[in-house]
Amino acid sequence: MTKIATGGHPDLKMVNPAAAAIDIGSTMHMAAVNPEACETPVRAFGTFTQDLHDLADWLKPCGVTSVAMESTGVYWIPAFEVLEARGFDVTLVNARYAKNVPGRKTDVSDAGWLRQLHSYGLLRGSFRPEAEIATLSAYLRQRERLVEYAAAHIQHMQKALMEMNLQLHHVVSDITRATGMRIIRAIVAGERDPEVLAVFRDIRCHSSIEVIKAALVGNDRDEHIFALSQSLDLYDFYQAKIEGCDRKLEAAVAGLTVKAPGDVAALPKARIKRKQVNAPSFDVRAALYGVLGTDLTQIHGLGPSLALKLVAECGADLLAWKSAKHFTSWLCLARGNKISGGKLLSSRTRRSSSRAAALLRVAATTIGRSDTALGAFYPRLSFRIGKQKAVTATARKIAVLFYNAVRFGMTYRDPGAVAYEERHRSRVLANLQRRAKTLGFALAPLPNTEAVS
Repeated sequence: MTKIATGGHPDLKMVNPAAAAIDIGSTMHMAAVNPEACETPVRAFGTFTQDLHDLADWLKPCGVTSVAMESTGVYWIPAFEVLEARGFDVTLVNARYAKNVPGRKTDVSDAGWLRQLHSYGLLRGSFRPEAEIATLSAYLRQRERLVEYAAAHIQHMQKALMEMNLQLHHVVSDITRATGMRIIRAIVAGERDPEVLAVFRDIRCHSSIEVIKAALVGNDRDEHIFALSQSLDLYDFYQAKIEGCDRKLEAAVAGLTVKAPGDVAALPKARIKRKQVNAPSFDVRAALYGVLGTDLTQIHGLGPSLALKLVAECGADLLAWKSAKHFTSWLCLARGNKISGGKLLSSRTRRSSSRAAALLRVAATTIGRSDTALGAFYPRLSFRIGKQKAVTATARKIAVLFYNAVRFGMTYRDPGAVAYEERHRSRVLANLQRRAKTLGFALAPLPNTEAVS
C-alpha cells in the first residue's frame, strides 16, 4: 500500500508567497520565510533594538513584504513598531486562530507553521488602532493606573483617621472633597481643636458644624499623625501626576484627525451638568465634539470619560467594521450562532477580555435606573432572562448607538420610557392578533378595562 503524503496541502492555493512569520518570545524571536527565498528559512534573533533591525535587514533580501506575528503579552510591540517603520505590512494575529487551523503544528516550528498559514491567507489580523489612537489609549491607561494608586492612599488616610477615632468619613460624603481635604491638611499642619477644624466645613456640606465637631474628637498619637501625613503626601503626588497626564491627554485629543471639518453646529446642551468623579480636568465633551462632530454623551449611559475611553479603544472612525453587526460581534456582545446539522446548538455570547465591552457593560448597568427608552428596556429584559443577559443585551444596544454616532454622525434623541412602553405594547398586541388569526379567532378589547403593558 502506497502511503499518501498530505503535509504539502496540494489543494490549497498560495496567495502570499512573500509572507514571513515571527514566533515572539521574551528573549528570542524565531523568524521564518519562504524556503525558496533563502537557504536558512528559519533564523533566531534577539530582542534588543539592534537585533530587531538585523531582523528587518534579513527579511528585505528575502523579498518579504508581509509579516505575521502572534500577540504575545507586550513582547510583540517593539518588533511590530520596528518592522512597520521599515515598510513591512505587519499582521497581528490572535494565537487562537493559528491553533484552531488543523495542521502538523507539533512537527514543525511555530514560526514555520505560522508562515505557512499566512502564505495561504488563513490568518486574519487583529484590530490595531492608528498611531494617534494608540497614543491616546496609552495615556488613558496610564491615567487609570495613577487613579488606582491614588485610591489606595485615600484608604490609608481613612485608616489613619479611624485609628485616631476621627469619624470624618461618617459626616462627609467623600474625604477627598473640599471639607475633608481642608480638615485633613489642618490636622497634618498641627491643628487639633475640633472647634477650629469644624470651621473648615464647606457651605455645601450637608452635616452641620456641631456634628462635624463631635466627629473630630479623638486622640492624636504621633504614629497615626505620621501615617496620615505620609498618605496625604503620596495622594498629592499622584494627583500632580494625574494632572500631568491630563495635559498629555488634552494634547492627544486635540491632535486627532478631525472627522467633520468645516463649520460644525454648536455643542448641544449637556445632559448632565455635574462633574464626574476622577474625570479629566479639561472639557472632554467639547474636545471630542470638535473631533467627531457629534456629541456622544447624548447617548444615555455614556458620560464624557467613558466616551473618551471608548474612542481610545475602538478609534475615531470605526472604519475597521463594515456594519454595527460586525462591531458588536467583535465586542462579543452579539448572540452566538453555533449551528451543526441545521440545528442551533448554542446562542451564547463568546467570552471576551475586551476593555471596550467592559465599558459598555458598565454603561448598561447604570442606565437601568433612568427614565429613558433604554432604561425601560433593561428592567423588562432583566425580569425575563436575568440581569447578566440583560446587561449584555443593553450593552449591545448602546454599542450600536455608539457605532452609528461615530461612523455616520448620528444624533441620538431618546424617545423616552413612555414611548418605549407603547411601542412594546403595540408589538405584543400585533403578535397576539396574528396568532389568534392563525387559530381562527379575533381579538377584541374589553370594555372599561385598563390596559396592562
